[in-house]
Amino acid sequence: MIKVIISGYGRMGHMIEAVLAKRGIELVAASEDIVSIPREVAKQCVCIDFTFPESFRKNYRFLAENFGAVVIGTTGWNDIREEVISYFEKCGTPMIWSSNYSIGVNVLFAAVERASALLKGYGYEPHITETHHIHKLDAPSGTAKSLGLIVNDVLGVNPEIESIREGEVPGIHTVEFKSACDRLSLTHEAFSREGFAEGAVAAALLTEGLEGVHEFKSLIL
Repeated sequence: MIKVIISGYGRMGHMIEAVLAKRGIELVAASEDIVSIPREVAKQCVCIDFTFPESFRKNYRFLAENFGAVVIGTTGWNDIREEVISYFEKCGTPMIWSSNYSIGVNVLFAAVERASALLKGYGYEPHITETHHIHKLDAPSGTAKSLGLIVNDVLGVNPEIESIREGEVPGIHTVEFKSACDRLSLTHEAFSREGFAEGAVAAALLTEGLEGVHEFKSLIL
């Protein structure tokens, strides 16, 4: 059975801790200062990283050099993605990354990719709306950006992304395709953060015997 160290001990870190306890998986440490973890400890563990973009940019080399495997839930580093992936590959450290570890959201990714392919050439205009709680610092969300990239890659149109911040909403993402005749909407609504934590722990379990760098959706769909 794997052992886990959590990098970032905010709301998601606490939720991941609860999921690990429910599944009987050992949590070795939950740290806001991941570089303080001794190498001999890190090598025996999977790191689940839910920090901030600036923290991840500063720490990803340490993660790649020292941990047995890494699951990255932090977003906001897409501009250095190839650099990060190359470094993990160079270090030979298994890594799984995703902008969202919810199983439902990953099915949404697949559905949006398929819908974009089917609608191509028929005059449909895409639009993305994401709604989150007022505490969320980034806008648009990493998930919305990922959906936008999928649409742009397949449909060849860069969709406008509308960000709404209200109350304590865990997360709602809607991708809309509109023509002069009709509208198709695909929506995922999270009821809590538990789904994200469950997916991150599932990803950590997938690192056993895994080699290379993988996007989470490629491993489950």
